[in-house]
Amino acid sequence: MSTENTTPETAGVEGFSSADVSDVQRMSYEQARAELVQTVSRLEAGGAGLEESLALWERGEALAARCQAWLDGARTRLDEVRAAAESQQAAESQQAAESQQAGEDDD
Repeated sequence: MSTENTTPETAGVEGFSSADVSDVQRMSYEQARAELVQTVSRLEAGGAGLEESLALWERGEALAARCQAWLDGARTRLDEVRAAAESQQAAESQQAAESQQAGEDDD
């Protein structure tokens, strides 16, 4: 396998071809996590030769990076929604305060 076509998700992961990388990059979080669990189980069970163990390890690293990318994206989306809600709440509070101040000035 070649390391010529690595991406940020596979940087530092030896032996990944562009086909391996694109396969992992197309996975949903749930798909990547399920395969990662299976890969870890196979590694923990032992019995694989050195070459197969290295391939499993590399695949696991790519799957873990994919899962992390999904989680990072979810965190970013949640932070954006939270910031928008807080901004709207602050604007509504300011508007209510201004309306109350205007009402007091009329008295």
